[in-house]
Amino acid sequence: MNRDETAPDQPIAPDTGQVATLPDDGQVTPYGRKAVFAATLGYAMDGFDLQILSFALPAIVLSLGLSTTEAGWLATIPLLGTVTGALIFGALADRYGRVRVMAYSIILFAVFTGLTALSQGFVEMAIFRFVAGVGIGGEFGVGMALAAEAFPVLKRARATSCVGVGFQLGVLLAALLSAPVISTWGWRGLFVIGIFPAIVAAVFRSRLREPEAFLEHRARVAVRKERRSSYAYLVADPVMRRTSLGIVLICAIQNFGYYGIMTWLPTYLSKNIGLSLTKSSLWTAVTVAGMVFGILVFGQLADRIGRRKAFWIFQAGACLSLFGYSQLTAPLAVLVGGAIMGVFANGMLGGYGAVIADNYPTAARATAQNVLFGLGRGIGGFAPLVVALVAGSYGFATALAFLALIYIVDMFALLLIPDRRSRLDPGGVHLDTALS
Repeated sequence: MNRDETAPDQPIAPDTGQVATLPDDGQVTPYGRKAVFAATLGYAMDGFDLQILSFALPAIVLSLGLSTTEAGWLATIPLLGTVTGALIFGALADRYGRVRVMAYSIILFAVFTGLTALSQGFVEMAIFRFVAGVGIGGEFGVGMALAAEAFPVLKRARATSCVGVGFQLGVLLAALLSAPVISTWGWRGLFVIGIFPAIVAAVFRSRLREPEAFLEHRARVAVRKERRSSYAYLVADPVMRRTSLGIVLICAIQNFGYYGIMTWLPTYLSKNIGLSLTKSSLWTAVTVAGMVFGILVFGQLADRIGRRKAFWIFQAGACLSLFGYSQLTAPLAVLVGGAIMGVFANGMLGGYGAVIADNYPTAARATAQNVLFGLGRGIGGFAPLVVALVAGSYGFATALAFLALIYIVDMFALLLIPDRRSRLDPGGVHLDTALS
């Protein structure tokens, strides 16, 4: 592969070989808003699906007679499924379209979330949750690619942060609905609700067209009658290999911290702080509200001061706030501390979509979003199991303090990734968008 086709530092359009000048006036179109809303809603469904297991887990353990280790595996297995989905659906979206593939991935996880309600044992539930995870793994990167291509480059982090907020709104909905639904219909009723996203996916498919960047790319491919593997862009040269490695690392740490916190937070609040199921849900909801606020703030910062500086601020904040949270014992202090922890620990979520979009061309953007974030989520998926093992030996407070340390590693991993957003010429032309 030609060096100019993948080098983000060169203002060369990969499909034409010509110098690219891509003006960005920062204007958001109606289509851009609609596309970001669709991606946000899709990712909200992901968040709801993944989080309901955390609230249903105590009831599932009692109902099916599972061990603590099996419970930990149930939390990890769907995250491993997301890796498979990421590897498959990203390339499909780069080949056949963002909107179409996003709808298919949502339908897949919605159907198998509903089937989870029929589980009679560990093996059945593990299979259903794995396949649901495959669908979830496909949706993230496709939605992020759609949002990134529909919005102006100068506001890209704000667009991908909106999509990230969608995930947290889904988690928040799970926190608010879980207790009343479980109390009324049991844990199976909670998974039956997960079927409804399939209907929403059908609406997506019928009312939203593909982004112009993708349509133009597909037209160029049709004229040339050649198609490169989208996976090849991820490792095309030393710069891209280093960038891809760095992105996998920061995504792995992000997901490890997030799932380590959110999977066991209701249990921690119940056992260590002594809160009821209803109060545990409320305290968790406050933490999620902090995450939503943090994501929105991060998007603004990343577009204004650059990706790397914004990440460093939030990574340091995550380390300090998570360690401080692990030392709290009074319910009110835990409530406030949870909100602060949420701001920093997951405020970075929307930034990954922007960083990946900045570094990879349209031909491989969905593949990069899904594969790199998916690999990171697969690694991070072991967090519930690791936290369970550490908590079993040293207690949940120690396990949370351990999670704080991983954000220090995160700060160094970021050095592997170029901060493309900071490179603007006086006229507002974003040179690195030449790869788009």
